[in-house]
Amino acid sequence: MQKFLFSPIEDHTYSIVGYEGDEADVVIPDNFGGTKVTVICDKVFAGHDEIRSVTIPDTVTDMGEFVFEGCRALKEIRLSSELSCLWGYTFCRCGIEEIVLPDKLVSIPPFAFKECRELKKVVCGSGLKKIYSWAFAGCSSLEEVSHSDSVEVSPDAFSSKELNT
Repeated sequence: MQKFLFSPIEDHTYSIVGYEGDEADVVIPDNFGGTKVTVICDKVFAGHDEIRSVTIPDTVTDMGEFVFEGCRALKEIRLSSELSCLWGYTFCRCGIEEIVLPDKLVSIPPFAFKECRELKKVVCGSGLKKIYSWAFAGCSSLEEVSHSDSVEVSPDAFSSKELNT
């Protein structure tokens, strides 16, 4: 069962504000009542240990804090190609091993991937401009973050870990 809770936004789209489900593979809907879903709000999937994969539709442009916090079984995530904004702690303590960030994402905020202990590889999109301090704090398995040479990387973005960048 997958049940999403929606809330209207001022721009005449919808946000997902809750999830009541128990499936391993989650597919987020691209609309509610024929109106686009553009935001995934804070903590929507936090603590859902059963989730192994998530597919986010290309209508989503913004993801809040702690969206996947503690989703340790989460191994695969397909992000929206239109995603332009992440908030801090979005993927905190989840089980992803590799992630491809879309071209429209402009920054990786502090603690976005905090304590993702299984995260090994991050591929950044062409639009990325900045990786903030502690974005990858506690990512003890992180080996590679690929991004363009023009990306501004805060000195402590990787908690002083040696990486291939």
